[in-house]
Order: sequence, then C-alpha cells, then structure tokens
Amino acid sequence: MVQNKWDESNANQYEGLGELVYRSNLIGSDRSVCNWGGGNTSMKTTVEDFRGRPIEVMYVKGSGSDLATMGAHNFTGLRMEDIRPLIERESMTDEEMVAYLSQCMIDASHPRASIETLLHAFLPFKHVDHTHPDSIISLCCADNGQEIAKEIFGERFVWVPYIRPGFTLSKMIAEAVAANPQAELVLMEKHGLVVWGETAKEGYDRTIAVINEAESYISQKQQSETKAFGGEKLSVLDKEKRNQLITKVMPAIRGAVSGEKKMILSFDDSEDVLEFVNSEQAQQLSQVGAACPDHLVHTKRTPLYIAFDPSADNADDLLRKVEEGIQNFAKDYEDYFSRFASEEDVMFEPVPRVVLIPGVGMVTTGKDKKSADISAALYHRAIAVMKGATALGDFVSLSESESFAVEYWPLELYKLSLAPPEARFSRSVVLVTGGAGGIGSATLRVFLEGGAHAVVTDINLEGAEKIAQELNGTYGAGRAIAVKMDVTDESAIAEAFEKAVRQFGGVDHIVNNAGLATSSPFEETTLKEWQLNMDVLGTGYFLVAREAFRLMKQQGIGGSMVFVGSKNSVYAGKNAAAYSAVKAMEMHLARCIAAEGGSYGIRVNGVLPDAVLQGSAIWGSKWREERAAAYNISPDELEEHYRKRTTLGVNIYPSDIAESIAFFASDAALKTTGCMITVDGGVPAAFTR
Repeated sequence: MVQNKWDESNANQYEGLGELVYRSNLIGSDRSVCNWGGGNTSMKTTVEDFRGRPIEVMYVKGSGSDLATMGAHNFTGLRMEDIRPLIERESMTDEEMVAYLSQCMIDASHPRASIETLLHAFLPFKHVDHTHPDSIISLCCADNGQEIAKEIFGERFVWVPYIRPGFTLSKMIAEAVAANPQAELVLMEKHGLVVWGETAKEGYDRTIAVINEAESYISQKQQSETKAFGGEKLSVLDKEKRNQLITKVMPAIRGAVSGEKKMILSFDDSEDVLEFVNSEQAQQLSQVGAACPDHLVHTKRTPLYIAFDPSADNADDLLRKVEEGIQNFAKDYEDYFSRFASEEDVMFEPVPRVVLIPGVGMVTTGKDKKSADISAALYHRAIAVMKGATALGDFVSLSESESFAVEYWPLELYKLSLAPPEARFSRSVVLVTGGAGGIGSATLRVFLEGGAHAVVTDINLEGAEKIAQELNGTYGAGRAIAVKMDVTDESAIAEAFEKAVRQFGGVDHIVNNAGLATSSPFEETTLKEWQLNMDVLGTGYFLVAREAFRLMKQQGIGGSMVFVGSKNSVYAGKNAAAYSAVKAMEMHLARCIAAEGGSYGIRVNGVLPDAVLQGSAIWGSKWREERAAAYNISPDELEEHYRKRTTLGVNIYPSDIAESIAFFASDAALKTTGCMITVDGGVPAAFTR
C-alpha cells in the first residue's frame, strides 16, 4: 500500500505557493505514485497583480520539471479570468493553446505551463493533482478496466477514453465531471488519475486513498493468481554468473547502440526485473506497448527482448543475439518512423532504450547515466503496471499511431529542449589512474566539466572516494565511481574495468597517470629501486593500456589513451636514471600502441610535465628532498628553482597538465595519435627533437 506522508507539523510551515510545493514534493517522492518528470499539480488562489489589484491566479507545474524536486520557481502563475472563457470554444490546436497561455502568465520569467494546464483550469476545484500511480494505470491499461473500476469505485469516478492531452481532453474531463455530481476522481484510459480537493491536504489524502483502493483490489486478485506473468519460464542465474555475462555483453551493446551518438548504459538485475524477464509472458507482454504515455520518450514504444536461454545458450550466443537484435530493432524503428512521420519530424536514434535479457536482467541506454537510470526507473513502473493489469485482465497499450503522436509530439519534445547543451565529453567515460593525486584529480574535474562520466582509480581508495564524492556533488550524482586499483596487479586492473563496464557500459578515454619517483646517483641505484619504477611506471602503464585496448576494440567505437610522462621522457635527468629511463619507455610504449590502435580508431598520445609540485603525493615524499639535493639547494627553494629554469618563467600546475590531457582526448585532436606535448614552461634541454 502507498504511504500517506502528509505531516501536519511540516505542512503548517507553508502557505500559498509553498503549500503547493510541499504537496507536489510529497506526491513525487513515491515513484509508484508519479513517474519521474510526469504528473502535474495546481492551486487556484488570489494574489495582487503588478498594480496591487486582487486577481484569481492558478499556479500549475511548469513544463519539464519533476514533482519530487521542484520548487516555487518551477510553477507558472496564470490569470484565471483569461483562461476560464476558453472552455466555451469548440476546438483549439496545441499551437494556439501554447500561444494563448503564454499571454495569460502573470510573470514572463515563469516557465512554460504544463501540457495539461487546461485540465486543471477547467475543473472548478482549488487543488487538482494528476498522477500516474502503478495501481491506477494497471486498471486503466486492462482491457476490462472500466468494468472493474465500477466494482472498486461505484459511481464515484469518471472514465475518459484515451486522447492525447490538450484542449479536447481537458474539456471532455470537465464536462464529464460536471455531469456526475458524485465524481471524486477521473480515470484516464491508458494514462492516469486526476483528483481534487478544496484544501491541499484534502486533495493529497484523496490521491493516496484512491490509489490504495485500487491497489487493495489488485492485491486480492494477485493473491488468487498462482503465478505472475504466467509463471517462471527460465531459471535465474546466480549473481556471479550474471555479472560475468553482463560484463562481457555490455561493451557490445554499447558499441551497437552508439552508431550515431554514444550512449551510456545502466544494468539492473533487481528482483522484479528478474521475475519479469524470466517469465512465460515476458516476450509477448513487453511488445504490447508502453505502460504510460509519459514513458515513451525515455523507453520508446517497446524494449528489445533478447530470446536468450541461459540453460542452453552460452556467452557467445548472447553476444550474437544482442548484436542481431539491435540491428533488427533499428530496422523496425526506422519502419515505424517512416509510417507515421511528417516532413518536420526528425528521427531519434533508432536504438533501444531498454534491453531485456532472460536470466540476466535489464540494460538501459541514454545520453548520460541519469537518462539511462530514468529509463530503468520507468521500466520498473511498466513491469508493475503489467503485473497489475494481467491480474485483472489483458494488458493493453496505445496503438502505434497513438504512441508516435506522443513520442514525437512537439509539446513533449519541448521538455527535452530544456536540458543543458551537450559538452565536449558528453556521452563519454574516462578512467584515470592515480585519480586521487594532483594531476589525476585536476584531470577528472576538466573531464566532468566537459560532461564526462568518470572512474576514479587509485591505490589509495579513501582518496579516490573523496574525489568521486566531490565530483558527484559538483557535477551530479552518479557521474563518478571510485575503485581501488594497484596498477601492478593484473587481476585488480581487470576488476576495475569490469566495474566500469557494469556501471557505465564501457570506457572511452584512459589517462595513465599513476606515479611515483625515486632519485639516486646511477651507481647507487639498487635493483629494487629500478624494479619499483619499472613495475609502476612501465609494467603498470602497459597492463592498464592493454586492458583498455581490449575493451575499446570490443566496443568498436574508438577511444583515446593519454600517457602522463615527464620532461624526463626526453631529458636525461640527473640522479634519476631509473625514473627517466622508464618514463622514456612509457612514451615509446604509447607510440607502439598508437601504431596498432589506428585501425580501430584508438588514439594514443603523451603529455610530458615537469615539476608539478602542487597537490602531488610524489613531491610530498622523499623525492622533493632527493631532487633538491641533486641541485644543491634546500627543498623549500625547489619550486623557485624550477620556475627560473623555464624560458617562460612560470610554475606548472596540475590544471595545466589536465588541459593538455583533455585536448588530446577531445575531438580537437581527433586526427592526432602517437604524439606528445611538453608542458614544462619551456626547458630548452627537454625541447623535443
């Protein structure tokens, strides 16, 4: 049952528009009540206009906002004296409605009003809520839903057939409610619920009560059913096997859906997902259509169902079926688009937003992690709706033409236009070694500022987690994960890349940045010191690059690697034979990988910094004292020493290195590979030649 979350002590802190915000946030906080980004709320009240005159105003949710998180600035105020006469009209196009409502706004800075503004305006109640509860949509998406609604609600409801939101539906609902004095709610076929109240609490309480009436009825029906979705067809694989399969298949999915634009992936093997994908009816039900019009932009009309039998098929079979399935989905979607599109319509990427894999779970795709997660969240709601609807009768959905009319509806697409423009690293994933250090963390900030998602790896897990937390706080939750990784441990590297795959679907950029440094005269250089430099800076860079190379090949969409070398890669540093030799090897390794990676679109370049003291764990270690001793100066004189020896007379900071790394990873260097940049302020002895 849905919980009534109204708290009188909290509610009493608000009045006017604040009370509407409180009610809206409560409704949106439960996704079984209201979809992400869906539903709308309103309140009619009296305010003073700019001349101090009292006027009746309706505040309604602005287009593109989410009830769970919206604030007062997300509502639009409209003059009711301008809107109310519209109900006398016989018809009104969407374009006319939008233009008219823009003239009714009390403040031009308010957002565009909800698509369903007239639904709220035409109902003569102070508080109106429109939601998409699982139990109600189950009822509205059952072929016998109207008959069952009579059993549940008697004469207290109004049923309206499916019509796309707008003037006609709004007028139809208002007239039907006016014709039924007993009406307390509206059931919108294949769509959702409308309730009202004279106070905010009355409206909210009725929303929850109506939902629970339907949920109680459906629960009783489900208890009498022995098996949901026709029962289990296939057995669930154990967690370890699911992870093994999904780790192998997600890069292939990502590559296959990234033909036009790259996609970020999410994986979900929750209990309800596994119950559905393993059921007898999953394939048939999943192809009926969307469970709610609000889902369409994020899930498309249908998911891709992979006919995979984990008891008979192996991983290679799954890979083949996924690739064939995505190809067939694209063809079917292009056909669907061509049947209904007008000349003005521009086709979305013809790739699935939801991929269902029996025995394994669900993969969702999107332009970023948030979008992929929204698709997953909405399909959880679809599963709940299908489960409820099939307990009542047969699940029904919008027709193809009705679906297309919503998916490519200009008023729905307007919401997408409100999203920030994509940046240079949007839709990409970067993995940085040594991510907790000065250069690593600065690099991560540049990438995420550019729209990337990040895997922060470091042998210092606490430091990596701190950086990931900072990045998620600044650039959005879920944009970064922290992974402990010792670059000398082959299995740890493989595990880190597997985590990246399960989190985002793959990796587009790696920055080989893990570092250490030692200093000693050549004849005093021990084998242990030599081997330490070789293990971390040589073998470590090799192992990380090799794992990335394999993954990038599997994705088939190219990629970039940037090796953080050193001025010493091209300059024989005094008392640093081990460090300098391995740094030189790094750069030649990068060139070798570049030579092999070109045919796969994998670019490999190097950045050669010098004396980046700020935020560096290396320069906070014994290395500082050793380098100072090599130049016969004190450690606190070292930074000034390095500045003076540059031709530009500057110090080098982590952000300087980060920008050069980002340049090589960006499209600005799309035709550059096997190259290196020195970022050292101009040390003549290290000029490349």
